[in-house]
Amino acid sequence: MRAAVSIGLPGTTDHATLRALAPHLERLGFHALWLNDVPGGDSLAGLRSAAEVTERLRLATGVIPLDRRPVQRLDPTGLPTDRTTIGIGSGGSRHPLDVVADGIAALRSRTDAEVAVGALGPKMRRLAARQADAVVLNWLTPTAAARAMDDLRRDAGDRADAVRGVLYVRTITDGAARAALQREADRYGSFASYAANFARLGVQPIDATIDRGATLASYDVVDEVVLRAITVGGTLAELERFADEAARWRAAMG
Repeated sequence: MRAAVSIGLPGTTDHATLRALAPHLERLGFHALWLNDVPGGDSLAGLRSAAEVTERLRLATGVIPLDRRPVQRLDPTGLPTDRTTIGIGSGGSRHPLDVVADGIAALRSRTDAEVAVGALGPKMRRLAARQADAVVLNWLTPTAAARAMDDLRRDAGDRADAVRGVLYVRTITDGAARAALQREADRYGSFASYAANFARLGVQPIDATIDRGATLASYDVVDEVVLRAITVGGTLAELERFADEAARWRAAMG
């Protein structure tokens, strides 16, 4: 299996940068542009900007926390549903499985876009396998990702061909960004839920990142790998160089 390779950016990326970068990603042959939905940034609005200047590039949110942005407040209008994936997650909800199950149903009634679910633990992964079009995995080593995919296929049953496994991997293409990558790893390692997950896996957060492409091929265990771009300053020039280098890695995979 060859994993589709996509690029991920924060939802706070300004729209001018997105409009300049998205066609470049499309020309390079990347599968999709994913935007993290973070405070201060609207991933759906960012994707609309990217949609206006692309024709084939898939567009996805990874993922919208429903405790902060309930489905009723989301505006999917203006997005081409045939190439859009709306990723949702429970955030800090007290009843995460119920919130996400209701969110999937509500989105299905409002849009024909694919629905993906961000899942850290096995119960949420099982729900995604049975009800969503994709499960978004995060902060996993290739070995852990392979186990998660085995669980996904088993839990999906006769839907195994209808649900995709997508893995976000924080990535650098330039050694100058290594300190920024370490800060990102340390930040996630400080979150209780992620810290518990790293402890279960017996790895450090930095072990679940890509430092200049050395391990990209080992992520072929998933259907799609999203290279979440970590650069020094997040400038357009840096992101273009990131995409160019990542495209060379993808080509080397065959």
